[in-house]
Amino acid sequence: MQWLRDMWTKEGPGIPKNAPQKTGLALFSQIFAREWWEMVKLNILFILVALLIIPLPAAIAATVFVCVAFVEDRNTYLLRDFVEALRRYFWRATAWGLAFAAVIGLAIYAIVTYAAAARENVFLAFPLTTALAVTVFLGIVACHLIVLMVMRDMPAKTLLKLAVIASVLRPLPAIAALVFVAALWVAHIAFYPVSVFMPATLNFSLGLFAITFAAHRAAVMVLALPAAVQPALETEAADARHI
Repeated sequence: MQWLRDMWTKEGPGIPKNAPQKTGLALFSQIFAREWWEMVKLNILFILVALLIIPLPAAIAATVFVCVAFVEDRNTYLLRDFVEALRRYFWRATAWGLAFAAVIGLAIYAIVTYAAAARENVFLAFPLTTALAVTVFLGIVACHLIVLMVMRDMPAKTLLKLAVIASVLRPLPAIAALVFVAALWVAHIAFYPVSVFMPATLNFSLGLFAITFAAHRAAVMVLALPAAVQPALETEAADARHI
């Protein structure tokens, strides 16, 4: 019976001390392999809250909050952390969610309008391209903003400023994450009904984890701005607390 006991009690192989730290897709895969079951449970929590519609932005913020802990390899108490983040970021996430939904909605409306008109007037291809670029950039800013919001409390003006800076510094990872999210849903549609359980098990949490993973490095970079910039940000935060 020793083999049965050893299966549960013996030490694992461990990680070599001199092993290089993984980055990019290798790190993404490593975290997913370690946290996949937590992501399944997180996906269920997200769906339960999002079904109420109104708390949807807060559910996104709470999911991203937990995903930041996954990326930073911190201990998580899934239900407690999710509920606490849901309560903490409810109003801020809702306000930002409504703002970005309105702005991106207008940008998409402009794309549809210019695309229809460009069939008859080729010169409208330029504003169409501009509308496409603006919509993509707004999506990138939204990705960085939600990650920055759950990483540090700061005034709305500072948060938006840092999100824009992060989006300019590292736009490609966020674009790749958005493409990955789109691919998840395309796969769900393409392989239906085999893929019928994808949304219920992983699509939401895995998609938000991909966005968090992609935006995290840029978020860390802008939160560690040079000392000459920090006093201005701290002054804004202090002023916001006094209001």
